[in-house]
Amino acid sequence: MDLPALERNLTDIIKEAQLKIGYDGNAASFNYPLASLNALTGESLDGEGMSALLREFCSYVSERLGKVTFTEREGIFTLNVPPEGTAYVHEHTDGDEFIARLIEAVRNHTPMEGILNIFRAQSDRAHIEEAHNGEFDYLIYFEDGVPDSYRYCLTDEGMHVSYHRFTEADFESFGF
Repeated sequence: MDLPALERNLTDIIKEAQLKIGYDGNAASFNYPLASLNALTGESLDGEGMSALLREFCSYVSERLGKVTFTEREGIFTLNVPPEGTAYVHEHTDGDEFIARLIEAVRNHTPMEGILNIFRAQSDRAHIEEAHNGEFDYLIYFEDGVPDSYRYCLTDEGMHVSYHRFTEADFESFGF
C-alpha cells in the first residue's frame, strides 16, 4: 500500500486550493471515489478494506496533518483535514512552485501559448499534445514525473485558459 502517494495527492490538492482561493486557516474536506483511492494506494480493496486502510492512513499522517478523519457514502470517501493540517501545507508551500506559477498565469488570463511555455520552461520532458476530443484543447504531463505526475487538461475559453488536473489513473478512466 502506497500511503505516501495518497498523502502527496491530498497535500497537492490542499496546496492547489490554497493557491487558488487563499489560505483561511480552516479545515478542508475532499472527496475520493473508491477507484481513485485504490489507484493511488496501489490496492484493489472494497469499501470495508479501504476503510481499514484509511484508518491506517489517518494515523500515518497525524504528525503532519493532525487528526484526519474520513467518512464513506456510496463508494465516495471524504477525507477531512483539520486546521492544523491545512496550516502545515500552507507553511510548506513556497509560492514559487510550478503549480503556483501555473495558477498565477491562469488567474492573469495569460494566453494559451504563454501557459504552454510555463510547462516547457519547467521541463524539457513536458509532453504537450493537442487534443481532438471535444472536451479540452491540450493534454500535458511531465514524462519523468517531475515536478509531478498529473495529467493537465487545458481549454482555451477565448478570454482565458482553464485547466483541470487528474492523476494518471483517473485520467485514463475517463477514456479520452
